Amino acid sequence: MKIFNYQNIDKSFFEKIEFENIQSVKEIIDDVRKNGDKAIREYTKKFGDGDIQNFRLTEKEIKEAIDSVDKKTIEAIEFGIKNVREFSMAQLSGLKEIEVNINGNILGHKIIPIESAGCYIPGGNYPLPSSAIMTIVPAKTAGVKRVIAMSPKIQPVTIAAAFLSGADEIYRIGGVQAIAAMAYGSESIEKVNKITGPGNKFVTSAKKQVYGECGIDFLAGPSEVLIIADDSSNPDFVAADILAQCEHDKDARAFLICFSEEFAKKVDKKAKEYITALPTKNIAEISYEKSFAVIVDSLEEAIILADRKAPEHLELCINNAQKVSNKFKNYGSLFIGSYSAEVFGDYVSGTNHTLPTNQVAKYSGGLSVFDYIKIQTYQIINKSALAQTAQNASTLAKNEGLLAHKLASDVRLREVSFMNE
Repeated sequence: MKIFNYQNIDKSFFEKIEFENIQSVKEIIDDVRKNGDKAIREYTKKFGDGDIQNFRLTEKEIKEAIDSVDKKTIEAIEFGIKNVREFSMAQLSGLKEIEVNINGNILGHKIIPIESAGCYIPGGNYPLPSSAIMTIVPAKTAGVKRVIAMSPKIQPVTIAAAFLSGADEIYRIGGVQAIAAMAYGSESIEKVNKITGPGNKFVTSAKKQVYGECGIDFLAGPSEVLIIADDSSNPDFVAADILAQCEHDKDARAFLICFSEEFAKKVDKKAKEYITALPTKNIAEISYEKSFAVIVDSLEEAIILADRKAPEHLELCINNAQKVSNKFKNYGSLFIGSYSAEVFGDYVSGTNHTLPTNQVAKYSGGLSVFDYIKIQTYQIINKSALAQTAQNASTLAKNEGLLAHKLASDVRLREVSFMNE
């Protein structure tokens, strides 16, 4: 881990990843769009996911998968589902349909779930049942009628999580071909209205390229955590949280902001001790060496750095963490206090772990029940209130030079005026 002082911070601390339209990704998407199941099958075999004839899991296969998962793991999955569902329901309850009378006209909005959603669940380095929970549960809570799950080399634990979370269809497809299948459909797969879930740079590029054909949640890059810790913090906690991020993949990043070089060195020493015993050492070590610690002189400097970085996960391991938490504005999800480890949000606490990276948190929050609904407006213009509305609309239409707009307003105004004579 590189250690810098605030005044000498390396510009790479703020480096962003550019999501390019990878040409090979475009070619796969075009092939799937044109050739459907045949292309999906070829790419699935080519990229090492097997020679698959039937993409969708049968009820028998799902039951066998669930039966093969140990009871303790099923209980953990159900605990996570319960908490994510409860939090999603609480979020949804914060919205309400409205109807108001403005100048005699009735205006309002309705809350309508999207009709179908495709949840991508990565499965390259590790099986990720948690991603099944985080994408599927909010969708079903929102009222999405058809939710499908797609994952490469899908493991029984992921199948169990997807089914228990409420997935209506589960497919053993991953990579770019899975994104293309969800966006455009094929002979055996019906397209969806929106695709959600994390993935590698190829999956992310695919989501970017199919956007418009269907909706997406956001473009998420490698995972990241930023931890602000003072000298009262436990360096063992901080070191473990850093490595929990680093083991995701070689491009994952961890950032530590602290108030003394001595504390940074304690964390660095402990992290290196932990790494030696990690089964994921080969990945974590590479990511850790590219991570940063920055020594600041004040909380104000820490806030400036954190808000400029806008990390996916922000941990506040400092005195009075809750009291100062409102000072931070840009983050995917906030973990307040030394016991609020990011890992709890990853799995079971109830907030969503599908979060914005790459400074997207400056303008967007993480995946939630809100991503699976549409807020759609309506209006009822009453004859009794038409005069004022039409006169002002006609004036603005005339100023814009859109005379058919003015006509559409004027003909109604004339009719109402004639009826009132």
